[in-house]
Amino acid sequence: MSTADLATARTGRVLLGAFAVATAADLGALLAGWHLGHVIAKPLLMPLLVAYVVTRRAPRLLVAALLFGWCGDLALLFDADPAFLIGMGSFAAGHVCYLVLFGRGRTSPALGGAYALALVGTVALLWGDLPADLRIPVAGYSLLLTAMAYRSSALGRTAGIGGALFLLSDTLIATGVADWPQLPRPDFWIMATYLAAQYLLAAGALTPVRAYRREVIQD
Repeated sequence: MSTADLATARTGRVLLGAFAVATAADLGALLAGWHLGHVIAKPLLMPLLVAYVVTRRAPRLLVAALLFGWCGDLALLFDADPAFLIGMGSFAAGHVCYLVLFGRGRTSPALGGAYALALVGTVALLWGDLPADLRIPVAGYSLLLTAMAYRSSALGRTAGIGGALFLLSDTLIATGVADWPQLPRPDFWIMATYLAAQYLLAAGALTPVRAYRREVIQD
């Protein structure tokens, strides 16, 4: 490994560590009910993860997906319906990037059936409790999100778990919008599952890149 490669790897470890610190700060602020701490930490999260994956020569679609996630994060800092719709649109664009990134790799039909049942059941249960003007957008977004979660398994178990956690995180948001009973500190659980999802999706997307490089070096 060259000196430049060593320096890049070292920078990547520092950035990943910074992402971990920012994640701990954000989740700690949510647990403590310190809104200002959340407002400060949340905008740092996806840029740090993006910077890390860039040092790993991540696919552009992964970088784009994470940046769209960042835009969604910023929008959801504002408690208003237009901001919610903007955030949902940003995350939807990120899911499209992920779907293209996942390509046509094999996935389990049984898993697809389970996700389809989860989608239909969740939308049916939430439908009557959602604000009327959000029902169609939420249903459309849920379809795209579920497709992303299902197709994420094409990159392996790590990405597959990340996709499932993303679905769980956004389902928790939807139950809040529907005014269902919530867990204590619901924002903590939403962010914890979301951040784990984005990291695992990124890690899963980087694994094929590393495997390809090993093959090239061996050849």
